[in-house]
Amino acid sequence: MKDSVLVVNSGSSSVKYQLVDPVTGVAIASGLVERIGEPDGRITHHHDGVDRERMGPIGDHGDGLRLAFEMFAEDGTDLTTVGIAAVGHRVVHGGEVFYEPTVITPDVLAEIRRLSSLAPLHNPANVLGIESAMAVLPNVPHVAVFDTAFFHTLPAKARTYAIDAEVAKAHDVRRYGFHGTSHQYVSGRVAEFLGRDIGELNQIVLHLGNGASASAIAGGRAVDTSMGLTPLEGLVMGTRSGDIDPGLVMHLRRSAGLDVDAIDDLLNRRSGLKGLCGVNDFRELRRLIDDGDADAALAYDVYIHRLRKYIGAYLLSLGGVDVITFTAGVGENSAPVRADALAGLERLGIEIDADRNTARSREARVISTDASAVTVLVVPTNEELAIAQQALRAGAPTV
Repeated sequence: MKDSVLVVNSGSSSVKYQLVDPVTGVAIASGLVERIGEPDGRITHHHDGVDRERMGPIGDHGDGLRLAFEMFAEDGTDLTTVGIAAVGHRVVHGGEVFYEPTVITPDVLAEIRRLSSLAPLHNPANVLGIESAMAVLPNVPHVAVFDTAFFHTLPAKARTYAIDAEVAKAHDVRRYGFHGTSHQYVSGRVAEFLGRDIGELNQIVLHLGNGASASAIAGGRAVDTSMGLTPLEGLVMGTRSGDIDPGLVMHLRRSAGLDVDAIDDLLNRRSGLKGLCGVNDFRELRRLIDDGDADAALAYDVYIHRLRKYIGAYLLSLGGVDVITFTAGVGENSAPVRADALAGLERLGIEIDADRNTARSREARVISTDASAVTVLVVPTNEELAIAQQALRAGAPTV
C-alpha cells in the first residue's frame, strides 16, 4: 500500500477518486462524491468488486473526502495511516507556467488559483479539491498533473492565434490544448502495443467522450491539437459547440442581448449534441436516430463532419500518419462513429475491418484490415493511472 497513489479529480460539486498501484496499474478502490453542498449528497464507493453507497448532506469538498476516507477505513484501508506515496490531483489549466507534474506548495496553489481566469469552470474546483485533500492528508506529497502539460510542445505556428500580439501576451492568450494526460498515455500505449519506438511514429489520437479532442503527435511530441485557449474549441462535443465563427459571440450580444455569462453558458452547456437534438449521451442519440429523429440524425452528421475535418487536417500537417487511435467513452464503444469517421479513405491507405470494428472488447485492439497502410486502433485510456505514475515520480522520486 505504501507505493499506492490516491488520484483526485475535483469538480465544482463532485470529487472522483481512485487509489491506484502505479506499478501494476491496479485500481485498488475508486469512488465518486457528488451533489456536494446539497441535502441529497451521495458517495458511491467501489472496492474488491463491491459497490457501496452513502446518502446524505455533504457540506463541502472537505466533508466529502472525509466521508470517502471513512468508507476506505470500513474496507480496512485507513488512508491517513497506511502511508500512501502521494496524492495526484488533476488540474485542468497550467497556463504557460506548469508543464510538468508539480509538487504543490502554497505558491503553486496560488498560481493555480490565478490561472482560474483561463479555466473558470475548472481550476477553482481543482483548488477546492487540493485544499480539502491536503487538510485530511497533510503529511503526504500532493502533486498537480496538468491537462495542458502535454501540449506545451506545440510549435509556435500551431499555438499562436492571429490576434494583436501585445494583447495576446498581456492576457496569456494562446492555444494550450486539453486532455493532454489522456493523449500522452494513449500515444505511449500505442507504441507499446505495436512494439514500436514512439519516436518513429506519426499518430492521430481521437479522445472522444462527452468532451472531445484530437491531437497530432510526431515522434511522441504533440504538434497540434483541437482544443485551444479553453476546452471549448475544436470538435463537436456533448454540450460544447466546438469551433464557431467568433463573430457569433458579438452577434448574440447585439441581436439577442445576451451577456458574457449567458453566451458562456450557451456555448459550454447548451450546445454540441445537446443543443442540436436535446441529448448528449451517445446511446440515447443512437436510439433517437433509429427511431427516425431528424434532429438527432443531423446532430450526428455534424459531429462526424467536424471529426473528419480534423483527421484530414492532421494527415496533412503530419505529412502522413502511421496510426490513428480512438479512445475515451465514445471512441472506445461506438463502432458506427469509428466506421463513419474513416469511411471512404481507402485511397489514403486507411481501411477499417467491419468485423474487427464491431467486436466488443475492453482491450487495446486493431480494427483496420491487414492490408491497411495505416494501422487503426482502439486503445482504452486510463488517465487515473497516468496521473498516479506522474505523481509518484514527482512526489516520491526515491520510491
